[in-house]
Amino acid sequence: ATNVSGSWVTYTVNSIGKSGWYTSIAVDTSDKVHISHYSSVSESLEYTTNDSGSWVTTTVDSYGSVGEYTSIALDTSDKVHICYYDGNGHSLKYITNASGSWLTSSVDSSKDEYEDNGVGKYASMALDMSGNAHISYYDMTNYNYDLKYATNASGSWVTTTVDSEGHVGKYTSVAIDSSGKVHIS
Repeated sequence: ATNVSGSWVTYTVNSIGKSGWYTSIAVDTSDKVHISHYSSVSESLEYTTNDSGSWVTTTVDSYGSVGEYTSIALDTSDKVHICYYDGNGHSLKYITNASGSWLTSSVDSSKDEYEDNGVGKYASMALDMSGNAHISYYDMTNYNYDLKYATNASGSWVTTTVDSEGHVGKYTSVAIDSSGKVHIS
């Protein structure tokens, strides 16, 4: 839905059944829309954009049950960066097309004895001016219930537990200020 014309207009961008869960949206420098979302039918991460003039959906990761809790961001070159939960490996993953093709990496994984627990749910991502990813997310491995933070600013993924006092970290959001400092709620 957009109000770019002055009033609200809605579009169907993907009508394949049970698609569009866990959506995240970003707008590029040409005002084209980029949406990451989960398809519960194919249990995959999908990416939809209108940058060609019409809506096109691409499956960007389909290895098992992947793509829940997605967050999308665009760098200064309008390249796409997406973080998401891998339900198969109970881990946090990241995918980008910054090199011209989609490349996936594992950000944090910590499987425990409980099948539905893991790390990476409720993820939020922001990019700094250099295109480095900053991700806040929830860790419930072994019922820790912690707020975690990951970044690839050093060239490889570094993870940190930000808060472990009590039951914290769900529904997190991250932002980067003009000085490159990270803020997490």
